[in-house]
Amino acid sequence: MRIALLIIVALFVSGCSPDNVRSFNIRNLAKSDIDMVADSHRQELNTLIRQLTIKLYKRNPRELSKTPRMTVDLRVQQILAPPPSGGYPELQGRSGNDAMQLALTESYRGDRVFALMAGIRSMIDAAFGYKQEFFLLDELDQQKLYNSARNLETVAWQLNNRKNASGQPLLLANGISREGIINLSFERVLGKMIALQDMLATIIADTTDRNIKNVVHKAASLTFLPI
Repeated sequence: MRIALLIIVALFVSGCSPDNVRSFNIRNLAKSDIDMVADSHRQELNTLIRQLTIKLYKRNPRELSKTPRMTVDLRVQQILAPPPSGGYPELQGRSGNDAMQLALTESYRGDRVFALMAGIRSMIDAAFGYKQEFFLLDELDQQKLYNSARNLETVAWQLNNRKNASGQPLLLANGISREGIINLSFERVLGKMIALQDMLATIIADTTDRNIKNVVHKAASLTFLPI
């Protein structure tokens, strides 16, 4: 009976047009406009995480070779899939801020790209309340979204500036080719991720009438804001 009622409602809101009925997703009946905006942001962030992971491995193939028989596709799958119970063994169970910090620590000998991207993914998961899709009763925390954007700014700065004792970057990212061409593609991907988090944080704050506590945070610090 309930399913039949939902179908009737779906036909009504779609104007009874056959084309509209075919394109209508009945799941959207349980979503507000903000839920659908959050879904869109979440999906785009997953796409950008994939792009950044692939780009970092192309610039840092030595990191991939630290794990026998590992491929970029497998790493992307690992990063975008839910982490195993207890976390990733190679990261000693660390996730979020702790994993990002590990990746940018000089003494770390593991796969820095994996540590960084697994950390970014799990930090964003936390900012979204560990949800991939949102419905009417779900709530987002504007402060967590804002803090995650500031942490991504820190990552962007660290990628450009963190070096080992020999003066070599811990991870290669932006740079200048032998022909003098400046490559800022890494910065652009991170910039898109930061903009998405800031935009959604502002939307949530406006719709819930809650304030965002602006935090003065030095990107040069290896300390990340809590999520």
